[in-house]
Amino acid sequence: MIYPVVIHKEPNTSYGVTVPDLPGCFSAGDTMEEALKNVVEAIECHVEGILLDNEPLPLGKAIEEYVNLPDYQGGTWALVDVDLSKLGGETQRINISMAERILGKIDTFAKRSNKTRSKFLADAALEYIAVHSQDN
Repeated sequence: MIYPVVIHKEPNTSYGVTVPDLPGCFSAGDTMEEALKNVVEAIECHVEGILLDNEPLPLGKAIEEYVNLPDYQGGTWALVDVDLSKLGGETQRINISMAERILGKIDTFAKRSNKTRSKFLADAALEYIAVHSQDN
């Protein structure tokens, strides 16, 4: 799943990273690269807690929804891709059936996104659940 993050840097400080879609999820790093790597770990930990609590998973919104808010002024925006498929316990092998054309579309999209079929399906399922859980 892709989440927007905003990075702030004050003189003589590390890079601070905030995840607007996950209130309370923050990270930092001495370099921009380290800050972005650390925020992926922070998101994974935060989301794991959400899943353990059976809370609805917030989706990543567009940066445009946040860019003009006062808390994020002067920051640098980035998008981070977090592999949520590895969260929530041990991996289990499943057997599913679907139309060949749909499977072809899944495989094409997954390949273009540099994802495995399993990662794509897990991300898609989590996103679908998050969208439809917010309707309840």
